[in-house]
Amino acid sequence: MDVDKDTVTSRCTEAVFDRGQKYRRDGHIRQLDRFDDLVTAAVQGSNLYDVTIEFGGRSIDTRCSCPYDGGGDCKHIVAVLLDVADGPPADDSEHVESVLEDVPASDVRAFLRDALATHPGLREQFLAQFGDDHKSVEEHRKKIEQLFEQHADPGIYEAIDFSQFFELADTYRDRQRYLAAATVYRAIFEEVDDKYHWVDGAYDHYAQVIQRGLDGYANCVLATDPTPAEFDTYAGVVEARTMTDPPINTEQFHRALEDLEDRYEEGSDD
Repeated sequence: MDVDKDTVTSRCTEAVFDRGQKYRRDGHIRQLDRFDDLVTAAVQGSNLYDVTIEFGGRSIDTRCSCPYDGGGDCKHIVAVLLDVADGPPADDSEHVESVLEDVPASDVRAFLRDALATHPGLREQFLAQFGDDHKSVEEHRKKIEQLFEQHADPGIYEAIDFSQFFELADTYRDRQRYLAAATVYRAIFEEVDDKYHWVDGAYDHYAQVIQRGLDGYANCVLATDPTPAEFDTYAGVVEARTMTDPPINTEQFHRALEDLEDRYEEGSDD
């Protein structure tokens, strides 16, 4: 895991770095686990926040469930990165692999079935990876709506973690099931846009969620090499968001639509 103090410093502001150092020094990291190149942690702030860090060669992908909407990584991520830089945690994947070698396939199947029965998110990931069907936009939106309802008090003041939906979309993309992935991305940006009037904090976080959904949707749509008629249908989904009321995020959707159309025209000219 290629990370050192200089790398951490470059990923955040000076003030956040100092707070992250203090968080680590004062023992705010409650749990730290590693599975191959994925590090997960629980960091105690005003609430207990989930930190996820994925190391991929020279890149480091970080996520935190806190409402931080400033520049760079938050103090919780910084605290965990500093801990990893000081000494990477033990890799549980090696132990899991060794245990798997000795477990009969029937026992693994029974264990997996029980886990899928009790963890809906894992079940959805499993079906995305190995199944051939996928849920509709409305079904995904309903689950996202439930997340908003769980966090409303009565407004939304903190950053809701949508990683389960992005991970699901990524699973579809890895299998080159681009339309299934686009369905998830669309559900994310549509539902967050429709619920934006509930948001009373962490505005940058929700704008970034919408943008990530839009970027994923565009990439998947273009990956299908759509006909002009098909493209008009896909682009119409984004265009519809430019006319929503209240027009909170319409400019963001206008930019996304223009970018999508430009990329399609460039691809058609090749």
